[in-house]
Amino acid sequence: MSTEKPVHDERPNRARLIVHPANALLLIPLIGTLIPMFYNRVHPTIGGMPFFYWYQLVWIPISVALTYLAYRLTRGVR
Repeated sequence: MSTEKPVHDERPNRARLIVHPANALLLIPLIGTLIPMFYNRVHPTIGGMPFFYWYQLVWIPISVALTYLAYRLTRGVR
């Protein structure tokens, strides 16, 4: 029988970074709204509102839906 004490790792514990593939859903609104060449135009208009404005407004519910979906898919991964 050995009386040696177990050797402990002296490095501090670091939190592991967990990246779930569903997090890629969060990149879709980012790309859709940060690249102006996608929406830098006037036509087509809806109710007199230029494309530039209504395109940005359409991304709000899309972003909410994708964020909620990413949350639901990654909820158990912690």
